[in-house]
Amino acid sequence: MRPFRFTAVTSLDQLGPPGPQTSFIAGGTTVVDLMKLEVMTPDELVAIDQLPLRGIREDAGGLRLGALETMSAVAAHPAVAGGYQVISESLLQSASAQLRNMATIGGNLLQRTRCSYFRDVHSACNKRVPGSGCPAITGENRMLAILGTSASCIATNPSDLAVALVVLDAQLRLRGTGGGVRTVPLRDFYLEPGDRPDRENVLQPGELITEVLVPRPAAGTKTGYVKVRDRASYEFALTSAAVVLNMDGDRVRKAEVAVGGVGTKPWLLPQVGAALNGRALDRTNLEAAASLAANGAKRYPDNGFKVELIQRTVVRAFSRLGGLV
Repeated sequence: MRPFRFTAVTSLDQLGPPGPQTSFIAGGTTVVDLMKLEVMTPDELVAIDQLPLRGIREDAGGLRLGALETMSAVAAHPAVAGGYQVISESLLQSASAQLRNMATIGGNLLQRTRCSYFRDVHSACNKRVPGSGCPAITGENRMLAILGTSASCIATNPSDLAVALVVLDAQLRLRGTGGGVRTVPLRDFYLEPGDRPDRENVLQPGELITEVLVPRPAAGTKTGYVKVRDRASYEFALTSAAVVLNMDGDRVRKAEVAVGGVGTKPWLLPQVGAALNGRALDRTNLEAAASLAANGAKRYPDNGFKVELIQRTVVRAFSRLGGLV
């Protein structure tokens, strides 16, 4: 780890324009790792963990999550576990208990990819050093993306929580160092790599996520999260599916699904939901709808299996909510 200046702030008013090599740190579960690897080499590290950005509350509009709340606190909160199960389930299947006790909601949404080439400073990586190349395309890519990829990058977004929040159409409250505030739908927050994989989201220099706003699901809505991985804990997704299901008798009134482990960002699948809406929730209709889940996918040497696996994951997630398994 290289030398750096350390500053702690306790008020948003103390945040000034950041220098070009300034980084923020809250729980530190990602930042410290990347600094040890020298993937991140900030000149200054600004600790924001004492800022007044906590709180978990529900009002008539839905759920409000402070960006500095820990993953474990949000997962265990009665309002979340009772009415937004997909959030609780995605968090409880993330990382380890020790990390969930430290890691924050905002930090989780901003965590960097686990692509091994990105984390190895001796390898080329367009995300880390623009223009240096993407050896993952022809190299080790079993864990990497098949949706939203480009000739410059196939790195997967690693956040389970982001997949759950995307399917719920959550919004992020952002605050700049000048005090300006804006609200951005999470579905628009992450960027596909294109030819600029170093730009992962729409945050401007010095902007912070201050709050996550989650609309209240309609009455009778069920939500859930299914994650497929190589081991049962402390592992990133091969595939995952966050689903929303609202039934009208034996027919689907509304179905939505977002998937993880397969996209360069949390990937919403509106075509799958549209194929289920108005139909009976049975195995035949589920499999027909899920067959659309990998539309547009690009297979790479080691991860072509994800095409079938994401289809099966979507079927499993809806089957679980619909009582078919």
